Amino acid sequence: MLMFRPPVAGLALFLALFASFTPGPALAAQDRSSVSLLLENDSFGGSDRHYTNGLKASWLSRKDQFADFSQWLARALPLFPDAGERRIGFAAGQNMYTPEDIAATALLTEDRPYAGWLYGEIGLVSQTADRHDAVSISLGVIGPASQAENAQVFWHETFGYTEPRGWDNQLENEPTLNLTYVHSRRFFKEDTPLFGLDADIIPHAGLSLGNVFTFGALGLTLRLGDDFKGDFSGPDRIRPSMPGAVHFEPPNSFFGWYVFAGLEGRAMARNIFLDGNSFTDSHRVDRKFWVGDAQIGVALIFRRFRITYTQVLRTLEFDGQDHPHNFGALSLTASF
Repeated sequence: MLMFRPPVAGLALFLALFASFTPGPALAAQDRSSVSLLLENDSFGGSDRHYTNGLKASWLSRKDQFADFSQWLARALPLFPDAGERRIGFAAGQNMYTPEDIAATALLTEDRPYAGWLYGEIGLVSQTADRHDAVSISLGVIGPASQAENAQVFWHETFGYTEPRGWDNQLENEPTLNLTYVHSRRFFKEDTPLFGLDADIIPHAGLSLGNVFTFGALGLTLRLGDDFKGDFSGPDRIRPSMPGAVHFEPPNSFFGWYVFAGLEGRAMARNIFLDGNSFTDSHRVDRKFWVGDAQIGVALIFRRFRITYTQVLRTLEFDGQDHPHNFGALSLTASF
């Protein structure tokens, strides 16, 4: 699904609105909340198939804004740390998945199902200088109620792209519930011998349970740049993915930047967009158990604004898939 021009216009409007915002008394970085708009689309990789589009809007509270609730929740969750700056987050998003040939009306039994996912999410984040923990729970729906068909048909008709004709074969309506936990560690080094740039290494582990995704994950991210110490783990992404964070602290100077590269391997026990509906017969394909992502990207930080671009290569997800999937992620985050 090619949605490049409309989201870029939306991001420009988003940036203009926040640039025009004039705050009152100056706030410390940890006392600011953050908002983020994220677009993932395979048109950045030159295709129109498989995981074809994801859109997510997020808000993350300032430090300890809901102190009593976040403290209770942190203590109630196993493995979650009591220490650190705690923040509550809310998000809403929509994902779309299609087979390779979207012009066909017949059911393509050897290719992945049509599917859409509309969801809301609430999460808790705890961060120290070298540790980041994030737990979230999402509630949503897949199937026609996700409105993915209407969204894709609208944009393709508006901009003259191939008409998607196979949505009658999409997965049936099903409520979704998913719980995700990600733990990251950070090893940061300022003023490295490489041109005096800063660098860090961030290993992570994750677990997801639910009727949408069930998997375990291990991965590693490497970053190199200048004046990005306040950005713990890079941009947020749409799951399943490598971890990121909505919150960041502005650089000491006007401008900070970094380039990054990462790898993640996942043991996928369930992926509803390949396995099909949980309780009714539906189109499904044979899911691969081992799936991996490789990504590279760049982040630019202008005081309270961060813009990032990530290119992702995902290995084969199901039997019969001809090529690994390539897509891009563009995000804009503002701290205020």
